[in-house]
Amino acid sequence: MGRFAVILPAAGRSTRFGDPSQKKIYADLNGRAVWLRAVEAFAGHADVGQILIAIAEEDRAMFETRHRDDVARLGVEILIGGAERSDTVAAALRRIKPECDFVAVHDAARPCLTPAQVAAVFEAALEHGAALLAAPVVETVKRASADRLSRETVPRDNLYLAQTPQVFRRDWLVEAHRARAASGGAATDDTQLVEALGHPCAIVPSNAMNLKITTQDDMALAQAILQIQAREDA
Repeated sequence: MGRFAVILPAAGRSTRFGDPSQKKIYADLNGRAVWLRAVEAFAGHADVGQILIAIAEEDRAMFETRHRDDVARLGVEILIGGAERSDTVAAALRRIKPECDFVAVHDAARPCLTPAQVAAVFEAALEHGAALLAAPVVETVKRASADRLSRETVPRDNLYLAQTPQVFRRDWLVEAHRARAASGGAATDDTQLVEALGHPCAIVPSNAMNLKITTQDDMALAQAILQIQAREDA
């Protein structure tokens, strides 16, 4: 049994995607749904012992009908997510098998993740207790006032854009979500919660190819990235 469980929060509303007929994670990307491509980088890893996807209640019937074969083939477990991302992750944590002592949280809308990236971030988590993929900031960063006037140039040294997967010792992540629930606070990602407990998270350098689908334009970029990756693997 693998030591790593994988949680894919997928209960969001996709308000910025611009397609009223479907949410972004269900959109077709070179022949497969976005969420399915996000899962596949984990499915063949020997240390993955459990994969859970947390979907919205309103999507349950559609998901179970459309993706029944995919779920069975990959051994994915389905649960219903919460109102916020943190609620969804907390709900999934209650379903983790006892033998999984590390948990990876990955955006269901990041379909270009590679098995090599999964292996690297898993290895870093084993060494440090927590790790994440993150891309170095390469552009000049400006801090603006409320009226959108530039006020300051922020040094970009040691600045990174957080991505997923973010991988943690299970006990650290459980404790972090208990603390969040007790305080009523919010967080933009799970590393923020774990950092608040005093546990730094190791950064595994990534790049812009591990993009998160937000708009229709991102779908075109993802298609191009997948084509590049396919040529490199050939």
